Amino acid sequence: MKKEIRQVYIGERALFASRDLHLIEATFEDGESPLKESSNLLIDDSLFRWKYPLWYTSDVTVNNSTFFDTARAGIWYANNVTLNNCTVDAPKNFRRCNRLTLSNVTIPNAAETLWNCQNVKLTNVCANGQYFGMNCKNVEVENFTLTGDYCFDGAENLTIRNSKLLSKDSFWNSRNVTVYDSFISGEYLCWNSENVTFVNCTIESLQGLCYVKNLKLVGCKLINTTRAFEYSTVDADIIGKVDSVVNPSSGRIVADGYDSITLDDKYVDSTKAEIVVRNGKRIQ
Repeated sequence: MKKEIRQVYIGERALFASRDLHLIEATFEDGESPLKESSNLLIDDSLFRWKYPLWYTSDVTVNNSTFFDTARAGIWYANNVTLNNCTVDAPKNFRRCNRLTLSNVTIPNAAETLWNCQNVKLTNVCANGQYFGMNCKNVEVENFTLTGDYCFDGAENLTIRNSKLLSKDSFWNSRNVTVYDSFISGEYLCWNSENVTFVNCTIESLQGLCYVKNLKLVGCKLINTTRAFEYSTVDADIIGKVDSVVNPSSGRIVADGYDSITLDDKYVDSTKAEIVVRNGKRIQ
């Protein structure tokens, strides 16, 4: 049974290596690493105001709590951590965590957040900041809103549903990514990635979807998307027209029309790419 505590804490390592606590309306003021090396914690309606509060922790649930902007690098090297209905107003959070669940969480300063984590689940999360989700593995995302460039660089085994990403250079160097029913806007989408699938998505991207190995689009719209598919192997079924296609390496592209198509045999073997208007007319 967890011991219930209501208190204000000041000083470094205030509850170092604690076990089996239920913290209610606790406040952690000045003092680094107040709960470092702790485990089996339930934290409700609490305030974190200083650095490194939950490093090297395990089996932690935080509900209805706030990490202020001074609680930088808040949760690193942690295992089995859940945040529900929280605000995380500090950058560089969630590093090298395993089994991390965020539900109804707002991260207004999400710069360099969620790096090198694995087995992650995000539901109803809103974040604003660059370099979100770098090198994460085994990630499930539902109802996610992100404003911030360079998200999910180097991610693996990532599934996103019903989300909105306003992010330049999303999914660079990533593998095994599937995005369903989402809106993505940003230049240079998915470069240097492998096994990427978009299903029922709307995409806006200058020079997007280039240098991708095994790219698949199913029932997607490409709006204001120019110089798409360069050096990509692609299987695309696109609703509406495409502004421009440039030198796909191979595959098949079907759309309702194309404003511009470039197939230059100096750079690719144009016979390996089939480009079709939906009525069945083959352009190339």
